[in-house]
Amino acid sequence: MTHQPFIADSEDDQARMREAVAVQMRDRDAGLMQYFYRSDVVYQRELDTVFFKSWLWAGHVSQVRNPGDYFLYEIAEESVIVARGNDGTIRAFVNSCRHRGSRVCEQREGNCKTFVCPYHGWVYGTDGALRGARHMDVVPDFRKEDHGLKQLRIAERFGLIFINFDADAYDYDVCLAQLDAQLGPYRLDRAKIAHRETYSVDANWKIALGNYLECYHCETAHRAYSKLHTFKDREEVAAPINRAMWERAQRETGVPDIEKAVYRMFREAPGFGACVYTSRYALFDGYLTGSRDGTPVAPLMGEFKGYDGGAGDYQLGPLTYMLNYPDHCLLFRYVPFGKDKTDMEIVWFVDGDAVEGVDYDKASLIWLWDVTTVEDKRIMQLNAAGVNSRFFEPGPQHPEFEDTPKRFVDWYMHALSGDFSVVPPTVRAHRTSSCEMTEHP
Repeated sequence: MTHQPFIADSEDDQARMREAVAVQMRDRDAGLMQYFYRSDVVYQRELDTVFFKSWLWAGHVSQVRNPGDYFLYEIAEESVIVARGNDGTIRAFVNSCRHRGSRVCEQREGNCKTFVCPYHGWVYGTDGALRGARHMDVVPDFRKEDHGLKQLRIAERFGLIFINFDADAYDYDVCLAQLDAQLGPYRLDRAKIAHRETYSVDANWKIALGNYLECYHCETAHRAYSKLHTFKDREEVAAPINRAMWERAQRETGVPDIEKAVYRMFREAPGFGACVYTSRYALFDGYLTGSRDGTPVAPLMGEFKGYDGGAGDYQLGPLTYMLNYPDHCLLFRYVPFGKDKTDMEIVWFVDGDAVEGVDYDKASLIWLWDVTTVEDKRIMQLNAAGVNSRFFEPGPQHPEFEDTPKRFVDWYMHALSGDFSVVPPTVRAHRTSSCEMTEHP
């Protein structure tokens, strides 16, 4: 790839962005050019073509158990109210009054009967409908039913709540159903959130996400993780360990088809921003779960009957991922707040009947991935500082370890160019895949 000189903000525009996309797509093996990390034009384009057209994980059903329960989901400059109405339906609304635009909900979570705008007192029900607008009866043809809170698309499966700002987004319920066999048995719908932690990183969201999508860095950056997980090794090392795990997976866990893979990610997703993916990879022999020493840290999840020495890897939309062990599950969410700041949130789930201090110790439960994420934060911020050098030029990506980042870059480039088309899924041998791929129409 030809080195692209540093571009000052004053020289940046849509034409420059289109030119950069064309250059980037000439070499599909190269990492992203500096321009895509630094440009304000690109970031604004990302909001419209990536974030607000993709399915985003907003929260868990335990956060809205009862009518009137709500929580806020925030991304970039947007705030969304996720609430359970009196009819039991979960809905999502833009947190902006239909009068002058004020936020109508200030608290991050709670329970209420109505949302009242603090500015002029407009009142909205938990279903988003406008209930009252002071003195607006004098406005000709004013109808309350025309001024409810703007409602977003929503999908809920496995107890996980997803939202999409795009009214024409692909039906994500259909996509999520493709993971029923592999994700359903964890019974996340009745799981409890044992802990959640947000790690704010001074780095572009693509640096943070790209770090999650590859394990080329794991052996050098994550010693505790690498001691347990075969994902850090080449296929020639991991393959026999994976095959042995797949052969015993159903017998040991009691979960049919738990070892089968589903690949519908990025451009191969059923619809734009509607990624669904899972594969199961092995831990090294002698380790049962993701903990300091590989021993169990909580009761088995949902329908699991035992340990197979494996972990389930999942992608749920472009910005949400899960790593599920038989005794606990982790959800990783990446949320951009500008081109140079990203929040990484991790949510630890345990079985719904587990009692803290009796069935699990929270410090032991979170130890491995807290340590690993603190390490990730350090290398992400070093990466961000390095790509800001005016002399930075991306090198080639590893054909095995960085296959998924390359697929992400291809999807991302097409999105920036306005191409939201999808391509048919391909059956392929991949370093994390099981022997059999589950095909879906």
